[in-house]
Amino acid sequence: MLKDIFAKNKKKYATIPANSTKNEVPEGIMTKCPNCKKIMFTKELEKNLKICLHCAYHFQMGAHERLTSLLDDGSFEEMDEDIISENPLQFPGYMEKLEKDRKKANINEAIVTGLGTIEGNKTVVAVMDSNFRMGSMGSAVGEKIKRAIDKADELKLPFIIFTASGGARMQEGILSLMQMAKTSVALKRFSTNGGLTISVMTHPTTGGVSASFASLGDYNLAEPGALIGFAGRRIIEQTIREELPEDFQTSEFLLKHGQLDAVIHRKDLREKLSLILELHKSGGEQNGNRA
Repeated sequence: MLKDIFAKNKKKYATIPANSTKNEVPEGIMTKCPNCKKIMFTKELEKNLKICLHCAYHFQMGAHERLTSLLDDGSFEEMDEDIISENPLQFPGYMEKLEKDRKKANINEAIVTGLGTIEGNKTVVAVMDSNFRMGSMGSAVGEKIKRAIDKADELKLPFIIFTASGGARMQEGILSLMQMAKTSVALKRFSTNGGLTISVMTHPTTGGVSASFASLGDYNLAEPGALIGFAGRRIIEQTIREELPEDFQTSEFLLKHGQLDAVIHRKDLREKLSLILELHKSGGEQNGNRA
């Protein structure tokens, strides 16, 4: 059965390299695909889960778009919405940028956490949003993830996290980097207590996020064409003085080299996640343990 979960779907979907998602035409009625360069109606793109109608390129999704596509209707209960970033280092202009992003992304922080169900299976879910400070990891992001993990531990529920981040938030300096250890310790405690963690890496998942909680799932999954890595390609090439493969740091490259369990098309994610949750729930019930 596990083979069925991670079976490659070569006939249905194309594998798309991770390119920039910056549109070359203004947002509005039409959207231009950065991969195949074809133009389509934005409404049609949104109906298709923000997947290009021509080449299956996966556009970035906002946190609430992701939750709507993933969870059962009306099942989501948001947690810790009031946790927001401060400016502990008095970084010039930081608070103004945060307020601008709150209005642009219509969320209070770069991650949304809460409880919900996927085809009836209860779970705690956390979704990062690249529209807010490029999904960067600050103190508030780390605290919300830690609390979500603790809630999953308390309620004996699985924890699912969708990552989309440029890495640590430079305006918070070392306080941002400390979130790597904070979230990793929370996940270790959760795992020791028998908790199930599913990490789904989306475009992009980089820096301190990729080097901490994004890579610590019991299942490490990714969307097609996602950029996943720690340092930038150019920095690595300059350091090792070698030219890297064209598909380096894509989800397909990581899967090939054993760093991911599966690359799953967005249209299949809900079904696959539900199946994983069902398998673990059934196993927990049979063994008298938690899911």
